[in-house]
Parts: sequence; C-alpha cells; structure tokens
Amino acid sequence: MVRLAYYPGCSLEATGKEYDTSARAVCQALGIELVELEDWNCCGATSAHSVNNLLALALPARNLALAQKLGLDVVAPCSACYNRLRQAEHALRYDRETRAAIEEAAGFNFLGGVTVLSLLEALVKRIRPGTIADRVVHPLQGLRVACYYGCLLVRPPEVTRFDRPENPVHLDELVAALGAEPVAWRGKTDCCGASHAITSPEVATALVGRLLALAREGGADALVTACPLCQTSLEMRRPAGETMPTFYFTELMGLAFGLPGTRAWFAKHLVDVRPALRVLAQTGS
Repeated sequence: MVRLAYYPGCSLEATGKEYDTSARAVCQALGIELVELEDWNCCGATSAHSVNNLLALALPARNLALAQKLGLDVVAPCSACYNRLRQAEHALRYDRETRAAIEEAAGFNFLGGVTVLSLLEALVKRIRPGTIADRVVHPLQGLRVACYYGCLLVRPPEVTRFDRPENPVHLDELVAALGAEPVAWRGKTDCCGASHAITSPEVATALVGRLLALAREGGADALVTACPLCQTSLEMRRPAGETMPTFYFTELMGLAFGLPGTRAWFAKHLVDVRPALRVLAQTGS
C-alpha cells in the first residue's frame, strides 16, 4: 500500500471536480491511500508570486507543514498547485535565508522529510506504467491523443526536475499503458494562455487555437492533460467551431480500468467527449 498526503487545491473543489473524483477513484483502484491534508489552504497560484514573494512561498509551505506532521510525501494533482508547493520545497531545502523567513511566517520548522509530487509523477514513478497496464480491462485501442504537459509541470526545470523539460514523456508512457496512442506533436509544453483568460482573452484564444491546430496536425482525436487550469482554458477559449475535447489523464485511466462513474465525469465537460470515444466502440474496446 502506497500512502500519500493529498492536496486537492482550490480548482479540484470547483471547476475541476471531475479531476478530483477521477483521481481518487483511480488511486483507490491502484491501492494508493490518499490522506487529504486537514485544513489545507490555497497555495497562492496564480497571483501570490506577483504580489509578495514571501507570501507566495509561505502559503504552500503551510501545507508542507501539514504533510510533515503526517510523515508523508504530498501529491498535488493540479499542475499550478504542484509548481507552487515544489517552489516552496525547493526554497526550504536550498536557500537558508529564505527558509528562515518561510518558517517564521508559516510557524514551523522544516525537517526535510517531505517531497512534493505531481499526481502524474507519483503514478509513473511510484506505481509504474507496467503495473498500470496490468490493471487495464478495456484498452483504449484506436484512440489517438496529444499529451499536453503545459508550462507548470516542467518549468523551471531546476525546481520541478520533472521528466525532460523540452520533450517530457511521462504522460505519453502512461497513455500508452492504457492502450491509447500518444501522437507526436509540437505543442507538448507550449502555454495555453490560462493566465491571460480574463485580462487578455484574445491572447488565450489565439494560444488555444494554435494548440488545437497542432494536435490536429499530429493526428490526435483529443488532448489529455494533468492541469485543471489548462483543461478549462482548452475548453473555454477555443476558436468557434472547434470540437476536439480535452480529457484529464485520470479520466482515461478510469475508462480503461472499467471504473464506474466515468459518464458523470464526462458530463461535467464543456466539450462533448463522445465523438472522440466512438473509435473505442468501433474497435470493441
């Protein structure tokens, strides 16, 4: 049994609820016990770091303090949350002056025993794609997906140390373990413009339009992501008439595992996923 402290973050309590539900279901199916942090707080994404640097580190550090009390590594499904928690961990480990300021602000002493993981990273490194493949009962054969990592899983590489920053493969490996085909495409780590969605929606729309065009160029039926901010942007800021859906990777895992509840997850999407899944019916998956 793998036990991890679970930091859902704000988005998974609201617009990304299907990500939270599918993540919990998939982890349970794989024998991972998620221990939700009691009284967790917002990590400060996406604005705290542009307002007050110490606050931007102390907010996620408080959640690390909660994980430290449990004696568990902490997993964050949201890429933005992961990035902020990881930034705090990095500062606590490698910057003595900043560490002292963070500890005073957050009211704890960092003991160095807590590691921050993205959910994708936890599944690929702690469970392994081979074990995930063994759990598959409905292989996603015929489904071609563009694996979209976005900005925050891989940058800055000296902090996240997540896979390969320019051409990551962890999500591709997981998708392949489910029986789907990860396509080669040029937009893996390009920005979706989520941070511009309110202040400059035309910028976000242009960036999303480019990503969807690149995914189609690669032959994809859908995109798959690990970030609720990216998923929202890819659905809400798409050009008129664009119908390519975006899945959370945990939703595809639940589908391949034959878990109940997938229809409820997909019903929360703003873009109909059913056309992309028709290929599975054609192949008997």
